[in-house]
Amino acid sequence: MKGIVFTEFLDLVEDKFGLEMVDDIIEQSNLETQGVYTSVGTYEFSEMLALLKNLSANTNLSIDTLLLVYGEHFFSVVEKNYPSFLTMYSDSLEMLASIENHIHVEVRKIYPDAELPTFEVIEKSDTNLIMIYKSSRAMHHFGLGLMNKTFEHFNESADIVLEKLKEDGTEVKFIITK
Repeated sequence: MKGIVFTEFLDLVEDKFGLEMVDDIIEQSNLETQGVYTSVGTYEFSEMLALLKNLSANTNLSIDTLLLVYGEHFFSVVEKNYPSFLTMYSDSLEMLASIENHIHVEVRKIYPDAELPTFEVIEKSDTNLIMIYKSSRAMHHFGLGLMNKTFEHFNESADIVLEKLKEDGTEVKFIITK
């Protein structure tokens, strides 16, 4: 997993819960890296999972809730560092439908070894989008947070329904209605 995902996560934890919480979850997680990350490095997903589990235990917030908030936070990182990802689209559904065949292609140019989820568009119209998310990491709520902020960015609203196709969350259907 790319380091920017770790560095931004720890920034969010500090902003929302304080520096002491960052220290606590790093210490509790028994990380090989000791919690030292660079944005361009690559790290084991198991470290992110340990950090999430310990933050969840310390805050009594579910991992899904934490991932949702983190996805919403991460959208601001995209806005700041990669504004061209946003300016080339005229609306939210167009942008979301292009995740797999355009946005992820561009991300791989920046981070060639990035391990990204896949998004398969099943159906698209001007007001509806159905996509299948697949990832061994089951971070679909991170994606949901990014989607929420995408609609906000385009001054649009939508209903997003998650339907787990696999109980472990590694395959999820997003049903989006604008």
